[in-house]
Amino acid sequence: MARTLDVNKHQQKSQQILEAAWRCFVRDGFRGASTTDICREAKISPGHLYHYFPSKEAIVEALIEDKLQSIASTFAAIGQEDDILEALLSRIHEGFAKSYRPSVLFNVEMLAEASRNASIARILERYTQRMRDLLADRLREGQKRGQVNQRIDPTVAATLLLGLADGVRGMSIKDSSLDAAKTAELVKVVITRLVAPDKDAARDRSKRSVQNVR
Repeated sequence: MARTLDVNKHQQKSQQILEAAWRCFVRDGFRGASTTDICREAKISPGHLYHYFPSKEAIVEALIEDKLQSIASTFAAIGQEDDILEALLSRIHEGFAKSYRPSVLFNVEMLAEASRNASIARILERYTQRMRDLLADRLREGQKRGQVNQRIDPTVAATLLLGLADGVRGMSIKDSSLDAAKTAELVKVVITRLVAPDKDAARDRSKRSVQNVR
């Protein structure tokens, strides 16, 4: 008699494996973290692991999909706010003001792996495209409400903002003295000047942010 799959248990075990793999990837890198290491961290057998994920690439894809779902929920919430630009700036400030080193290490490791692993490269490309589309949609909605500069291309602006975020986050590896709170405030200034609907609005928001840095 075939066993009935317990969906809740399956999801819980899958999440346990993903969390264990995340810790291994951050600590040892994609190539340095073997399936044996992941199994040891998750306290399961190799056979058990392959029942959930056929490869490390599949684990990375699931990790990124989980992250995308969380980000999509965040962007959906931003769309429900009265002022999209203010809501976006608030979420960005929250993200930069807290510790993000593990995420940075994971992202850098995946970028390095993508240069030699076509599967990881495709996963990252899909992730980047979906991130850009989510952000561009919010900017486009902001334009409809008159809260975002009508002259900018939302897709191009989203690409620039994602590049800014990646670059600034990457600096935390190069410079351990980086002040996360001040960095978050200045990033808000830059974003405001890029996407605010007019110079007066940009100037007002920028002044408030600069005063907070001082």
